[in-house]
Amino acid sequence: MTESFAQGQTVTTNHGPVNVEVDTSYENDSSYGDELSSYTASLTSSVLDYRHENGRRYHKYRDGSYLLPNDESENDRLDMLHELCLKMLHRKLYLAPIKRPQRVIDLATGTGIWAVDFADEHPEAQVIGCDLSPIQPSLVPPNVKFLVDDVESEWAYDRDPFDFIHARYLAASIKDFGRLVKQCYRSVKPGGWVEFQDWDVYPITLDSSLKDTGLHRYYDEVCSAFEEAGYEVRPGPKLERWFKDAGFVNIHVEKFVVPYGVWPKDKHLKELGTWAQAQAEAGYEAGALAILTRYKNWTKEEVIALASQARADGRKRNVHTIFNFYVVYGQRPEN
Repeated sequence: MTESFAQGQTVTTNHGPVNVEVDTSYENDSSYGDELSSYTASLTSSVLDYRHENGRRYHKYRDGSYLLPNDESENDRLDMLHELCLKMLHRKLYLAPIKRPQRVIDLATGTGIWAVDFADEHPEAQVIGCDLSPIQPSLVPPNVKFLVDDVESEWAYDRDPFDFIHARYLAASIKDFGRLVKQCYRSVKPGGWVEFQDWDVYPITLDSSLKDTGLHRYYDEVCSAFEEAGYEVRPGPKLERWFKDAGFVNIHVEKFVVPYGVWPKDKHLKELGTWAQAQAEAGYEAGALAILTRYKNWTKEEVIALASQARADGRKRNVHTIFNFYVVYGQRPEN
């Protein structure tokens, strides 16, 4: 775990070697299609009266609960993250061993892309996607329904328990993950499954290449600001404990190493790194603007400069950044 990242050398991780490729030109898939942005339900004007700030658009319902934008640029980034997760999980939407689910919910569904894909894959299931923002598409499979709600509030849609509850990349958006996991336990059927997929947002490197970079400073500034505001930015490695505390059994934990950039020699890791870099570059300003301007008195221009330096240093081939991503699922006991 401590070998150098010098060109041509190998670093061993829990998922095997990560090799640095020599002399490959920079590749960056920076777009992932247009986002559909209408909503199926009839909504009050207050929900759609979005907050506009520093050139970005934010949710109105429970204003300020979530500190990232909900505009088209951010929605495109979320769909890039969806593709990154599919590549990471070898095109699987989930890892839990569910069988013939009838009632499913996707927490903080975002653009709704996971819920739609799951509904297509399981036409026998009724799928709910809930989010603070009504940004989901209107043309969806008939077994999908979207709701505007705050998943950290008491749920009003769990009178009929779920067979499967899914949540993905809620880092920096939830304050009490332990409480949320316990709510999932109460709302899933005996024998049903809950799966969370999430990051440890802090970047790491197995050499010293990240030290004193703009990329390192960005995550230090932004993550510490979120933590001071009460948000959890490192849920991935803590999910197993929260699942155990809630009472789940048959808990399974899988950790994925996600490189940042195209420096790995391995083709699959290089592809993951390319997608990780593309979505990160699209999201630096989105992730920092609200938290730093509202909570830390930064100016918009200071945030843009911070994001620009992170973007520039992240493209350097001698900066070998890694993120850890966790998939954790557990089962509510039958009795």
